[in-house]
Amino acid sequence: MTYVIHGATGAQGAPVLERLKRSGKSPIAAVRHTSAVKSGPAVAVDNASVDSLAAAYEGADGVFVHLPVVAETERLLYAHNIAQAIGRAKPRRVVISTSGWVVDEPNSPLQNPPESAIATLIREVQQTGVSLAVVAPRLFFENLLNPVVLEPVKADGVLRYPLRADYPVSWSSHLDVAEAAERLLIDTTVTGVVGVGQSPGITGADLARGFEGHLGRPVSFHSLTPEAFGDMISPLFGPNATAGVVAGYQAQAKASANAIAEHTSAQRVLGIMPRTLRQWLADISA
Repeated sequence: MTYVIHGATGAQGAPVLERLKRSGKSPIAAVRHTSAVKSGPAVAVDNASVDSLAAAYEGADGVFVHLPVVAETERLLYAHNIAQAIGRAKPRRVVISTSGWVVDEPNSPLQNPPESAIATLIREVQQTGVSLAVVAPRLFFENLLNPVVLEPVKADGVLRYPLRADYPVSWSSHLDVAEAAERLLIDTTVTGVVGVGQSPGITGADLARGFEGHLGRPVSFHSLTPEAFGDMISPLFGPNATAGVVAGYQAQAKASANAIAEHTSAQRVLGIMPRTLRQWLADISA
């Protein structure tokens, strides 16, 4: 069985590729430049070319897709192209990761509008008739590895983050997404949205306790405004990327929670428990 993995050298695609390798499947890294892949088969894809994408998907048992972090106009173009290529090549199965964009909570201020790239991708792939599952994480533990976040935790025992202290979030890791994606690529009986993350959601105080358990010393949570966080990360990410991050956390400030639904969670649907923060920190030896 052959599985085509988008972004196989990146944070989301690489863990999916590795899990499939370990389970004896035949994953193919779908990347812009095959020279970036150090081992295993790879195929060059250009998200701006339907022909390139369709050729990569031809004969595949499954395709793992997530949209790259680029301007929304580009993401929308890629969404149309990927869906068109899937409709042409007809792989047996498609699994899309929302990469944290909210697509399954229509009454929340976090919900992406129908015209957004991720909503468009899901809708247009559904219209192809190909078997589809959507992995829907919320916030990633990997965000906490940002030096402006992690270094004060280690040095001063203070976790500073742009969320309210009592704001519940279904945090997950890229490792959790990969586990769910692998299962969904193979088990085509499950379709629709599968939420990945802590359920019920955990708060800033819970995050601090996770770091306490890992580091063996007290850690406190300190809530930042999105704007203050933007000032901290701007030297690292630049003004354009920072503006998008700040807007995302401003939307979080208007919501009561950022939590997955229990009845569509990976815990309920797949029997998979996400890692706690302390488990994840141990797994990555942070």
